[in-house]
Amino acid sequence: MKKFIITSQHLFGTPKLRVDHFLSLILNESKNQVNLAIKKGLVSINSKPCTKSGVLLKEGDEIILKEAQKTQIAEREEYLGEIEVLYEDEDVLVLNKPPHLVVHSAPSVKEATLVDYLKSRGFKLSNLAGEERYGIIHRLDKPTSGAIAVAKSNQAHIALSEQLKQKTMGRYYLAITDLPLREKLEVECNMGRNPNNRLKMAKLKNGRYSKSSFAPLLEGEKASLCVAKLHTGRTHQIRLHLETLSRHILGDELYGKKDTSSLRLMLHAYLMYFIHPISKKLVFIQAPLFEDMIGFLNQNFLAEDIDEVLSQKHILDCFGDNL
Repeated sequence: MKKFIITSQHLFGTPKLRVDHFLSLILNESKNQVNLAIKKGLVSINSKPCTKSGVLLKEGDEIILKEAQKTQIAEREEYLGEIEVLYEDEDVLVLNKPPHLVVHSAPSVKEATLVDYLKSRGFKLSNLAGEERYGIIHRLDKPTSGAIAVAKSNQAHIALSEQLKQKTMGRYYLAITDLPLREKLEVECNMGRNPNNRLKMAKLKNGRYSKSSFAPLLEGEKASLCVAKLHTGRTHQIRLHLETLSRHILGDELYGKKDTSSLRLMLHAYLMYFIHPISKKLVFIQAPLFEDMIGFLNQNFLAEDIDEVLSQKHILDCFGDNL
């Protein structure tokens, strides 16, 4: 906790001193960072919570800045350990995001995020998306693991964001489902927030267009493995599209059934490709599976079958892609 008392010297030549301006100067932090602290309830004036960055200060005001969030982030990082770097150069960083990690902060997010991790490790990243989405081009749901690209320069951020729109940046996900897919198929629909459950998405006439392609990989007695190719990147897209096919990802208690095995969402961003924003060369990334998914696959399928279907060539052949 830090405490500051406003004196006449602070107000000298500045009859209207805002709290965000004062904290930005005295802490040597950006106003965005200060405003974020205010939004999260970390600032109080005269023992009362400060909710607005434009509050004017007067002589004798006592400002308290809490630092509980930093402690929380440190504890969370200790739990996370290091995150595997799959690719890095001066412009682009690709990480293998572990499950149970939120990508960036939001009003409902209390724990540390991938963005917090990046800041704490000193990565110099794009600032086009602001402090809260530091370098983030696209996101993965909290329980989803796998490849996530981060822009290290503003030029890369602009280029990769455009590639997402133009579909020259592609992603393939592995999903372990309750029921098998019998054939390759596509799902297209307009989707948006479910009016009856704000945690879920639903097919809506006035929603945003979405499209996924699916192909079966392995079929077992207890579960099956499929691959999904994204053509758009909507929130919960794969989960909703599988639901329209009466299939559900294991561990998905939001769209599927309550899972007594305590599995996390068995969804992994396995392959990613993009055109490098500077060299213009094709970059192809494969994100290794985490131990929980590897263990489940080994318990339910033959090792030689797993190796065959998880090869990059086999995944691309499923969709007739030649990259």
